[in-house]
Amino acid sequence: MSERSSANKLVCYGEILWDILPAGELPGGAPMNVAYHLHKLKRDVSIITAVGSDSYGAALVNLLSKWGIGTEYCHIDHYHPTGIVYARSNEHFEMTYDIVYPSAWDFIIWDDRYVSLMQDTDYLVFGSLACRNYTSGNTLFKLLESAKNKVLDINIRPPHFSRKVVEQLLHKSNILKLNQAELELIAGWFSTSSTVADKIKAIQDRFRLKTIVVTMGSNGAVLCMDGHFYQHPGYKVQVADTVGSGDAFLAALLSKLIEGAPPEAMLHYACAMGALIASYPGACPHYQIDEIVELNNFSNIRA
Repeated sequence: MSERSSANKLVCYGEILWDILPAGELPGGAPMNVAYHLHKLKRDVSIITAVGSDSYGAALVNLLSKWGIGTEYCHIDHYHPTGIVYARSNEHFEMTYDIVYPSAWDFIIWDDRYVSLMQDTDYLVFGSLACRNYTSGNTLFKLLESAKNKVLDINIRPPHFSRKVVEQLLHKSNILKLNQAELELIAGWFSTSSTVADKIKAIQDRFRLKTIVVTMGSNGAVLCMDGHFYQHPGYKVQVADTVGSGDAFLAALLSKLIEGAPPEAMLHYACAMGALIASYPGACPHYQIDEIVELNNFSNIRA
């Protein structure tokens, strides 16, 4: 694909911030990460977010512009600082996060321009973390009233979530992406199912979700689409950190969905993208699309 595709427009909604890692400060926030990778994949993507009127905020706006992602829906908040997250990794490359509150992205205010934006948007990508504060949560639910395809990237970060809000978001969504721990938690609210497939089916039936995908780290992922299950065991890579690898996975999955690729191809490509980003430090590294193609072959699949 040599030119940017405008056949399907996507909008990412929510947090934009700086990840403070042992190796240094890197841009992050799931919505921005997804937008970055969608843009790399030549998709037409915008982001609705907010930053503070500080040096961190100015740096993020400049970075979005440098990447070629529009900043017209990036609100400048003069009362709250740009978001910061202190991220740490253990010996198993599992991340823990200390998400500073309040942050500018907690206060994404409604803008009447969003009405026409949603009319032109095919996919709205959002997470549960954006609902930890009423202002951003209220704006999101207003967007969901008119959004076409609603992609929920669950982001359970205690104590920044409530079961009530998560279930409300699930009822509004068409596509759900979550990790294995989040699958266990949510399915456990209303089901005693024991297998991954049964837990997915329980969530799908309860919330009438068309598509559910569960990421399982180095063990790959499971996709349930239109009642059919597909599984990929993951790719072998030397892990730098896992920050943003799930966001890259989602961007690749959506890109292939827009192309009309078969479910198996969608899942293979998404797993390759997630593994590739895990091999780099940070959520939004510089990489070439050819690297995904090189990784996405059977010789690199885990045994």
